[in-house]
Amino acid sequence: MDWSWLLLLACPLMMIFMMFGMRGGHNHNSKSNEQAALRLQTELEQLKVENEKLRRDSKDLAK
Repeated sequence: MDWSWLLLLACPLMMIFMMFGMRGGHNHNSKSNEQAALRLQTELEQLKVENEKLRRDSKDLAK
């Protein structure tokens, strides 16, 4: 049996299998994305407040 045709098809076949395998790994849950964005926004606001407090403290120390 001639297996040379299999070598020609190996790359495209593997590409197809990998495409279908990668499709299942993506999370398309918009609710969890919204929750993550809200959590990051809250964390950003807390960091801004902390940064401003540290800036004021460093100015007080410089006096």
